Amino acid sequence: MANATTFKILEDIAKDLSGNEINFPTFLDITFQVRTALKDPNLNVEQLARLVGAEPLMSAKIIRMANSVAMNPSGREIADVKSAIVRVGMEAVRTVSFSVAMEQLLKSKQMQPFEKISQRLWEHTAHVAALCRVLARKVAKINGDEAMFTGLVHDLGVFYLMSRAANFPELVADKAELHSLLVGWHDNIGHALLSALGSPETVLVAVQEHETDREVAQLKTLSDVLYIANKIANRTSSWRDPELDGAVDTSVVDRLFDAETLAELIEESEEEVQSLKAALGG
Repeated sequence: MANATTFKILEDIAKDLSGNEINFPTFLDITFQVRTALKDPNLNVEQLARLVGAEPLMSAKIIRMANSVAMNPSGREIADVKSAIVRVGMEAVRTVSFSVAMEQLLKSKQMQPFEKISQRLWEHTAHVAALCRVLARKVAKINGDEAMFTGLVHDLGVFYLMSRAANFPELVADKAELHSLLVGWHDNIGHALLSALGSPETVLVAVQEHETDREVAQLKTLSDVLYIANKIANRTSSWRDPELDGAVDTSVVDRLFDAETLAELIEESEEEVQSLKAALGG
């Protein structure tokens, strides 16, 4: 029964992603905190970018808007939240945040069975995003803001799958099958979702490849940065249930960094995590 339900969910998702509107809840508390902060008339672009960046769906929609034909006549694609906000303006951010908050408010009850995993997923996401920013700036020498955005949305597919699974009580009750669905499909679903939301190609590739085991000898690309950030975060802040999933192989991290360098990178990323949480008042 569970396998048939999983197939049904994936079938429904395929139909949804082929449509024009995609709406689902992610983490309601964060969205409301962002919405409250937006009421502050003294909020600047830097602060707004950090706040909006903490809500994956909101971030994706703002960047999609910024890269639309109407907002981007030059054709110069951008992939970080701050640049997107500068392009679209704060009023547009207010409108998007309101729509996202309302979507989540209407659908939040069905996500209650996933409260614990949502908490773990947010914690994992915050660490991956912070690590992406540090690795991008310190090691890969690429855009840190774009890397952080990619880290924030890399597991968007998990939230989306949970929102669909909530409609099937038998799957919610079958923790093993549910976990298998989330682990096995979240990267491809996340890629398809972000593609439908109009995310830049570099972000799409990174999200699709973030669970694909491979050897990385040197960090050069956004995909490399996300892959290694996810590996590091999985050591201490994994969203997966250890009782239902084997240990994630993170040995590539030790081949890439010596212990001292890795400790420094993690320490700096922890400061980013705390800054992100402080910006959200939690």
